[in-house]
This record gives sequence, C-alpha cells and structure tokens, in this order.
Amino acid sequence: MHRIEANKDYRTMSDENTSTEALQEAAVKHYDACYWDYLFAWSSRNDLALHYGYWDENTTSHSDSLLNKNRKLYEVAGIKEDDFVLDAGCGIGGSSIWMAKNHGNQLKAITISAKQTYYAANHAKRHGVAEKIDFEVSDFCKTPYADETFDVVWGLESICHALNKGDFIREAFRILKKGGRLVVCDGFITQRDIADEDWQAVVDCLDGWAVPNLCLRSEFEGLLHENQFSDVKYHDITEQTMQSADYMFKVSKRLEPVQKISRFLGLRSATQTANFKVGLAQHHLFHKKLVEYGIFTAQK
Repeated sequence: MHRIEANKDYRTMSDENTSTEALQEAAVKHYDACYWDYLFAWSSRNDLALHYGYWDENTTSHSDSLLNKNRKLYEVAGIKEDDFVLDAGCGIGGSSIWMAKNHGNQLKAITISAKQTYYAANHAKRHGVAEKIDFEVSDFCKTPYADETFDVVWGLESICHALNKGDFIREAFRILKKGGRLVVCDGFITQRDIADEDWQAVVDCLDGWAVPNLCLRSEFEGLLHENQFSDVKYHDITEQTMQSADYMFKVSKRLEPVQKISRFLGLRSATQTANFKVGLAQHHLFHKKLVEYGIFTAQK
C-alpha cells in the first residue's frame, strides 16, 4: 500500500526539499518538449486544447468536446462579455482565444513557459484576437498584479501543477475584485491510500504530466472556505469526461508501436516517453475510480 501525501512532489520522491523552481523547471520542460505531440495526437490549431473534453448529447467529435469544455466552464462560472479574465496556466492559449473570439473578453493569460507565450501569441494573431489577450510569463501562485484586478480567475487543468494548492487559492482571492469569481476544472484523487497494483499508474500520471501531487475534492473545497471564498460549488463531470479518457487511451495504444521504435532509435526524449505513458495510466485511474473530475466555482 502506498499513500499520496498533500504538498509532496512524487516526481522527485527522493528529495524532500524540492524547490518551487525545480518543480517549475520540470513543468516547463514537459510542455516545451511535448508541444508538437499535443498538436499531433490530441488538439488542433482550432481548439489548441491541453485538457480533457466535455461530452454531452450534442457532442459529435473529439475536437468539439474540447471546445465544449470551454463553453461549460464559461457557463457554470457565469462569465460575462465585459469581465476581465485571468487565464491562470493558459498553455498555448486555447481557452483565452476561445473566450476572446466567441465572447469578446479582455484577458491576461499566464504560463511559466516563455515558449508557450510565444506560441499562444502567434495563435491569437492567427485567430484575429491578439489585441484582446496579453500573454505573459508568470507564476499563478505569485503574480505581479495588483489587489482586486480581475473579475474572473480561470484555471483549466493547470492548478494541479501547484505543489500547494492553497498558494494558488490565496493568490486568486487577492487579485479578484469583490464579487469576482474563481473557476477551477481539474482531476482529484478519491482516496489517499493506493494499492500496490495501482501505484505505478499513479506515478506514471504524475511523472508524465509534471504534476507534483493531487488533491482530494474535499480538501480543495476546504481550502476555498479557509481562504474566505463563498458560494462554493462543485460540478462532478467525471461521466462527461470518460469518453475523452477512453479516446486518449485508444490514441496511445494506436501509437504505441511508433513510440517504441522511435524511442529505440533515439528519436523520442525521456520527457516525451513519460508523456506517452500517461495515455495508458490515466485510463487505469479513471476506470478504477481512483480519480474524479470536476469543476469548482467560488466567489469573493
């Protein structure tokens, strides 16, 4: 039996004093190395998504499910077109571009990867919304913005990268205006004690996606209340995510022979190989019900 402890980095389990800088360096390395992998095997130049899709009765394709995720978050957070939004952990700009293009929002979009800001800015220009989004390199746990700057803080599959999720929540509260809303969509573990036969899948997921640890849903909700957020709500969308998790598994299985040959020939880095393993491991965790997936909304 193994145990996932809060605020511990399981990618460097031998080092109890892992610095924030080292964790960020690992995340930057992951996203920079896997940029083309994501565009080839998962997202497209239309959705630019580095997240799971949202499947409902009207979803007809994988790409549509990825865009549906943006629609779902926008809806449950009650975002309006004149809201000033911070996209915390913006990746290559998919959600920010979607908001600016479909609703006209003005945004700040931050990532710790300079390459991602470069890619995202180019994608925003291609989509005709470059003037609506400022892409900047910044840590969402310690931003340079003044108190009460934003109407909305948006975190789509990014807050999992924080070693201490409370650091992000405290910062979000600080930079939100009174009455501002927080929306976080992510995966959460359902238990801290993990059986031996499931542990490798956990490690593969954390290692492959440069995630230090995962939070229980109840713990994340507690952190929101502890940091003075009100009207805290959780929307369980695990069911609407399962088809996306299955799709990722099928893509990984289909590409497995190519991955093995490419790795043997030295054409795939260790980071890219670790990212590939997640496609198989995440499927195991979802189907064993060791993780759930949902959206938190809260108000300052």
